[in-house]
Amino acid sequence: MFHSEIKIVLASGSPRRKDFLTGLGIDYCVIPAVADEVQPLTDEQPAAYAMRAAHAKAGEVMQLMPQSDGTCLVIGADTIVVLDNEIMGKPKDNAEAMAMLQRLGGRGHSVYTGCCCLFRDESGHICKETFFEESRVWMYPFPDKALAAYIQTGEPMDKAGAYAIQGLGSFLIEKVEGSWTNIVGLPLGRLVQAMLRSKAIRPKEEPGE
Repeated sequence: MFHSEIKIVLASGSPRRKDFLTGLGIDYCVIPAVADEVQPLTDEQPAAYAMRAAHAKAGEVMQLMPQSDGTCLVIGADTIVVLDNEIMGKPKDNAEAMAMLQRLGGRGHSVYTGCCCLFRDESGHICKETFFEESRVWMYPFPDKALAAYIQTGEPMDKAGAYAIQGLGSFLIEKVEGSWTNIVGLPLGRLVQAMLRSKAIRPKEEPGE
């Protein structure tokens, strides 16, 4: 669908984020950011935090890119779950996962993904485009035994809010408002627009191009 015009780097090892780019036919490489994730500042709004975290990841990886690579685009993303303006991170253990799912059950919450595109031109100048998208998710209420069974699968342990909408956790979801790809971890429509603006990609004009 799209042809990559320059070197594109995804600063994330997320399989789902990789799947989205691969599905669009975009050529890219993966260099995951490895530094500890930045923490929210006092009174920092969720959208601002998600974008700052995404910028930190993209910035870390951009520093690893040698000037000899020339023009390149580094993509960083960070997804957070927010309930009553409280940012819910990844659970530390099964008990915390249970507490998160109990709070989310029967209610609506927001999922924000911040995205940062760092574009370096041939002269070495770096331009930044940072944005976010918000989606709303409503969960069914479930008894603790059902939640415990889900937690025992291990899926919630590395997921913000202790669930994966694209995985086994889909049974928890009553309805969604907004971008589904955003909830999974990448606001794909906004990202493709940004990549087209920077001329990092272009639509393929002929089959097999």
